[in-house]
Amino acid sequence: MPLRRLFQDVRTPFGLLLLLAPVVGVLQYRGIALAATLALAGTVATYARVRRRLPRPSGPTLAIALLIPAWCLVSAAWAEAPGRAAATALTVGGFVLLAALALRALREEPAERLASMLPLLAIGLGTGILLASLDAMTGGLLRAGVRGGGPIPGVLAFGLKPAVSVIALLLPAVLALPRVPRAARLALVLAGLATALLLPAESAKIAAVAGLLAMGGAALLGRWVARGIGVALAAAFVAMPLLIHAALPALPPLEGRPLSAAHRILIWDWAVDRVEERPVLGWGGEASRTVPGGRDAFDAATLDRFGLTSPATRGWFSGPGAQRLPLHTHNIPLQIWLELGGVGAFLAAALMLRLGWRAGENGPGATGMLAAAAVIGMLSYGVWQEWWIGLLLMAAIIGELLGVLHRGRAAPPAG
Repeated sequence: MPLRRLFQDVRTPFGLLLLLAPVVGVLQYRGIALAATLALAGTVATYARVRRRLPRPSGPTLAIALLIPAWCLVSAAWAEAPGRAAATALTVGGFVLLAALALRALREEPAERLASMLPLLAIGLGTGILLASLDAMTGGLLRAGVRGGGPIPGVLAFGLKPAVSVIALLLPAVLALPRVPRAARLALVLAGLATALLLPAESAKIAAVAGLLAMGGAALLGRWVARGIGVALAAAFVAMPLLIHAALPALPPLEGRPLSAAHRILIWDWAVDRVEERPVLGWGGEASRTVPGGRDAFDAATLDRFGLTSPATRGWFSGPGAQRLPLHTHNIPLQIWLELGGVGAFLAAALMLRLGWRAGENGPGATGMLAAAAVIGMLSYGVWQEWWIGLLLMAAIIGELLGVLHRGRAAPPAG
């Protein structure tokens, strides 16, 4: 294809994102936010240049998704840091709207042209898996090079967790790709699973397995698997503080468990108490950074209650990295409750129901990605992290485009 025609093709920006996102996830994962923004904006701009108009997104999914940043914007009125809450709300809302515009532009392409674009994901993910493996074998040399060379800092040992999350999230989509030989798809999935299992990213390991199991279930049982996942996620968003409050006292002593896992459980315990103080409206958007007491260390009584008694463990929990609430709760439903209260939790539950419904319509690949994203979101990242939002929006678009092909027509009903 001549270069000029390539840059007049609506598919080109998103196709480049399919190629580059898994690689960026390895080398500098925060760059996924910028890569996604440029790709989505490029898709919309190309569409507008070719069609002489902007794409027109519509449908309940977009409306429900925008309600969450809208409520975050309202919560700036009582947030500890109102400027940060408002800026986050506008950024996330704009990101979601941009993704909806790009999706509408791509869905107007014939199914045949979409089928020829999506296999680029297999190339990108295969490259990302290879780079993640090489980086792990060289002790972080590739990522250190991207950061300017020099000595390899110890923190890079765990810096591949986001890369493994990217791999885990996208593996179900690879299995559903058109025009990629079955042997190649299976090889990619096996390589991705092996990489996830060998690298230090526990939640991503669970997510990789959960995503593939959900995809297999959807292939056998149909759309009700995705809808069941949506219902389960909605229930989790509504009931998360109650579930944590009931589960934590029944845990065995945490001494001897990985310290990062023990720390996460203590974070949840402390955050649930803060939720109980403001259960309806929450503390305001981005309040996880500013809730009073969140930067303090856990007291001895809390450590005793969870059986964390050895001198080594006490020393670790007295360090600067073991705060009560470092940046976010490592559990998206709990973070929503903490910051946006019960109102935000019910809005998020409505979105989960809608996403489950859409994934059921879009086929097994979309169902698997929904399950993988759910596991990662329950155990790892913050709800407002821009790179994570960019990755989720990219996955949502992939799922919708797979749905176009799954249903065998180029223009499904607006979602």
